[in-house]
Amino acid sequence: MNREKEQGKYDDILYLPHPVSRRHPQMPLLDRAAQFAPFAALVGHGEAVKETARLTGSHVELEDGQRERLDQQLSLLLKAMGENPGQEPVITVTYFKPDEKKDGGANVPVCGRVKRVDGYRREIVLKDGTVLPMDAIVAMEGDVFCDAQD
Repeated sequence: MNREKEQGKYDDILYLPHPVSRRHPQMPLLDRAAQFAPFAALVGHGEAVKETARLTGSHVELEDGQRERLDQQLSLLLKAMGENPGQEPVITVTYFKPDEKKDGGANVPVCGRVKRVDGYRREIVLKDGTVLPMDAIVAMEGDVFCDAQD
């Protein structure tokens, strides 16, 4: 019975239309929803957690046979470039690229035309400007290596 008395108090305003201001435009629903979005007390915390969870691989030392094969391929590359100075052989090099943000990295394949081989700096420079450190190379492929023994 008390409930009926309390409902009776509001009968005069219960079914009135919602008031709309003539001076102030209504807030768009998207902005209204943003008011109730969760508050990020620690700015950048989510990105830091994602970065920590991101996996990187470690640089694996090549076995003697693999290292000899790469040396042989490098010799063939130098020979081809010496015999045909105007030509830039196309090769695909897989090398270990260190991660910029944490320990480790990944083996990355790169394909391009060889501009020069710098024996002093121990790097292969591609025509597009990519510099490949020889000590990080894991594998090389290309037509110039057809003479390489398997």
